[in-house]
Amino acid sequence: MLALVLGLGLSLSPADRAEAFGAPESFAELAEQISPSVVNITTSALVAGPADGMPMIPEGSPFEDFFEDFGGPGPGGPQRSEALGSGFVISEDGYIVTNNHVIEGADEITIEFFSGKKLPAKLVGTDPKTDIALLKVEAGEPLPFVSFGNSDLMRVGDWVMAMGNPLGQGFSVSAGIVSARGRQLSGSYDDFIQTDAAINRGNSGGPLFNMDGQVVGVNTSILSPNGGSIGIGFSMSSNVVTKVVDQLKEFGETRRGWLGVRIQDVTPDVAEAMGLAEAAGALVTDVPDGPAKDAGITSGDVITRFNGEEVADAGDLTRRVADAPIGEAVPVIVQRQGRTETLAVTLGRREEAEAATMPASSPAPDEPKEMESLGLTLAPLDDDMRSRLGLDASSEGLMIMAVDPASDAYTKGLREGDLITEAGQARVTRLQDLEDRIKEARDGGRKSILLLIRRGGDPRFVALSVE
Repeated sequence: MLALVLGLGLSLSPADRAEAFGAPESFAELAEQISPSVVNITTSALVAGPADGMPMIPEGSPFEDFFEDFGGPGPGGPQRSEALGSGFVISEDGYIVTNNHVIEGADEITIEFFSGKKLPAKLVGTDPKTDIALLKVEAGEPLPFVSFGNSDLMRVGDWVMAMGNPLGQGFSVSAGIVSARGRQLSGSYDDFIQTDAAINRGNSGGPLFNMDGQVVGVNTSILSPNGGSIGIGFSMSSNVVTKVVDQLKEFGETRRGWLGVRIQDVTPDVAEAMGLAEAAGALVTDVPDGPAKDAGITSGDVITRFNGEEVADAGDLTRRVADAPIGEAVPVIVQRQGRTETLAVTLGRREEAEAATMPASSPAPDEPKEMESLGLTLAPLDDDMRSRLGLDASSEGLMIMAVDPASDAYTKGLREGDLITEAGQARVTRLQDLEDRIKEARDGGRKSILLLIRRGGDPRFVALSVE
């Protein structure tokens, strides 16, 4: 009898389930509400001419892959190349948010509104670390705009809607759910919302809306074996974006706090070895000259609280420090040799510290210049490559110099000029790093290794066979 009572208590009729978990009847009203604030972005830049007789195809165009099959850039005079992307208006006076990789290297930026009106835009500022850019147009009249929502309130399973310019089609709407939260791809400040709403090339920089019409993410990248949507897209969370946008609007650049430590996560085995009650916080591995050293933080300290907030892990600390006030003392609580200490740290500015301390990147003296592996010819990224690709001095990875046409890599879409930044979900900067990751995969009995590839700023994961 007890089992029967419990069964009745837990059962729901089909009507009850539909009422509790039913999908929206229609997204039409929401789409109509937000459409005037979403924009198409076309950028133009002067580049080397294409092969003889080949037309210039805008990046993101549905014809791009078709023409790539028939040849690449060749000799000829410079020509203008266009690229396509998306964005959205955040104020009636014409501020527009998009991805940095959408406008990077452009000398002309054109905004097309839902009404069909086109206006030139000027660049206010960019943040390559979160791939966010802020633009401004002078419309001469108040513009329809959308507001940011609180991305921390989004739950896995919540409905979301994306709008943008996929494959150059313009003002296209797709809907789905939040598939996961807190995804990290390769950046120190990553906090991506994963969604199955269709996102394709050209959607970059477009908004991801909640059902109240608030922007909870900026569509940035996809995971795809073929370059098209397979239902795994990533949108930078609005709570990251709003802080960046506020700084770009005020200063034209970001101003992040800098603690000056090298850190790693506290794993369960580390916690046990150190006698910690739980595997939480950020373990300090090195303290170069800087604010932390001046305040007395030492290698081996575990930072458990920062500026009054608990620290979950190394990534959490990095984001909290970035958001903290520069030039002001903040309390930092550390676990040191079984006791707790509170230190006051006056934070510096990360951008200034990186500019002053960033060493020139070059392979180690005994590092080979090139390596062939997985059907790829690879070389460590150097300053000349960074210059040719328009990358900043902090960019690291392995450049693909050539791809064997008969290889799995070629079939999966890897091409000369692509950049490998991670292998097996670990950063790679040297050829030996990739060899080590491949050996780990084989020793672990895995048939493939997951690579993070960047092409023109767009990140995507590709799994290659190691057999």
